[in-house]
Amino acid sequence: MMNPFKNKKGLGRGLSSLIGDVKTSSVNNNLSLSDIIRNRFQPRKNFDKTQLEDLSNSIKERGVVQPIIVRKSQQTSGKYEIIAGERRWLASQNAGLHEIPAVIIEADDLKSLEFAIVENVQRHDLNSIEEAQGYQRLMDEFDYDQEKVAKFIGKSRAHVANCIRLLSLPNDVIKLIETDQLSQGHAKILVGLENAYLFAKKIIQKKLSVRQSENLVRLFKNPKKSKIINNFSNLRDLEDILEKKLGIRVSIKNKKNNSGSIVFDYKDLDQLNRLIEIIKSNY
Repeated sequence: MMNPFKNKKGLGRGLSSLIGDVKTSSVNNNLSLSDIIRNRFQPRKNFDKTQLEDLSNSIKERGVVQPIIVRKSQQTSGKYEIIAGERRWLASQNAGLHEIPAVIIEADDLKSLEFAIVENVQRHDLNSIEEAQGYQRLMDEFDYDQEKVAKFIGKSRAHVANCIRLLSLPNDVIKLIETDQLSQGHAKILVGLENAYLFAKKIIQKKLSVRQSENLVRLFKNPKKSKIINNFSNLRDLEDILEKKLGIRVSIKNKKNNSGSIVFDYKDLDQLNRLIEIIKSNY
C-alpha cells in the first residue's frame, strides 16, 4: 500500500521514511477516542496548555486535518496505542470529538519508540531532558550507540552526547530544565559541577546569558591568585576607586602577609542601606 503521508506538510522526511518502512493495515480509519491509549514509549511528558488549546479551537473549526498513527495495543485487547499524534488526540478530546481519523500500522516496540522520537524532535516539541531520555532509551533497550542514534535522528554525534550528558545533572537542576527555567545551553555548562544547583539558581536569579554563565563557572574553576599588595600608593588608588563607586569613605589596611581589613565609614542609615544593597545585588 502506498505511503499516505508521503508529501504531507508538517512531517519530516525521517518520519515519512519510517511510515514507508512498515506495513499499513488501514488508512483514514475513524477510531473512537476511547479506544485509543497513549504511547508507552512517548518521550514527551509535558504539553504546552496554550498550544493545546489553540489546536483544540482549530479542530473545532476545521476538524482533524491530519490523521494520527496507531498500532494495535499489545497489552490491552481492543485498544490502539498512539505512535504519532498524541497532541491531536488530546486536543480532539478537549474539542468534544468522539472519533478521530487514524492510520493503523504494524510496528514493534522499537519502531514505536523511533516514531515518537522522530516526530517530537523534528517538530522541536521536546525539552532537552525528554530528548536525552529518548536517546538513552534507544541505547539502553534497543542496543543503539551514540553514532547510530545521531545517524538515525539526523543530528551530530556531539549533539547527542551533549544531550545525554544532561542526565548526569542533579534532579533539582533537571527539574529546572524540564520547566523551561534553564536552557540547554546554560545546563551543559553545569555538568560535572558539585554545586550545580546553586549555580543554576544564580543564573536564573541574575538572568545571566550563556556567556556570562560560562565566565561565572570559569571563575569558580580557575580562581585568580590574588596579587600581593605592598605598595602604599596602590592601596590609596583602590580606596579612591571604591569611594567613587560606593559614595562612602573606605579605608584599607594591608599587612605584610597580605591579610588585613577594609573599613567602610558611613555617615547615616541611607549610606549603610546603599552599601548593603550593592553587596546584595552583586553576591
